[in-house]
Amino acid sequence: MKQRKAQLERKSRETQIKAGLNVNGQGKSSIKTNIGLLDHMLELFSFHGYFDLKIEVKKADLKVDRHHTNEDLGIVLGQLFKKALGNKAGIKRFGSAFAPMEKTVGRTVIDISGRGYFTFQIGSPGVSLAEPKAQEGYSMKYLEHFMESFAHALGATIHVKIENPDADLHTNLETVFKSLGLALDQATQIDPRRKGAVPSTKGIID
Repeated sequence: MKQRKAQLERKSRETQIKAGLNVNGQGKSSIKTNIGLLDHMLELFSFHGYFDLKIEVKKADLKVDRHHTNEDLGIVLGQLFKKALGNKAGIKRFGSAFAPMEKTVGRTVIDISGRGYFTFQIGSPGVSLAEPKAQEGYSMKYLEHFMESFAHALGATIHVKIENPDADLHTNLETVFKSLGLALDQATQIDPRRKGAVPSTKGIID
């Protein structure tokens, strides 16, 4: 199988992030974001998606808040996958997965279409829910910002829903990152029926 790997280092005034990815991996990871809860979630994403992933935040403005680091990590992860997948030749392109954790279920649907778009739904429409309390300074808003940055950097349409959300933030996050890994693994797999063709009637995916 063709190696699908990427490495990059992204520098800005707020952050410096070094990262590497092997799409055809074994689920091994080395994650050092300086945000403990996010480290754990990215390890779960890597493990369940069978992606080998290395991320090191070499500089961050965490003394201000987690916003820039969290957002930039989403950008870097999306850029890694976009670079590793190249022209997207032969991939299945679409993926969907559920990941349950007790009463809570995370669902992710993805289309690597070249169009960055993200939607996020917690619970049922019209039902008011108390947002889980932040843990280690991380919150559902940070999750939303991370995922939106990832979707736009990769060029993918991603829909995430959390059914029966739990009062515990950790539980909700786990179902999202696990389902994301499973769905992205499916979408990035090579479909032999494509015979190396780009999975679009246009012939290209930007």
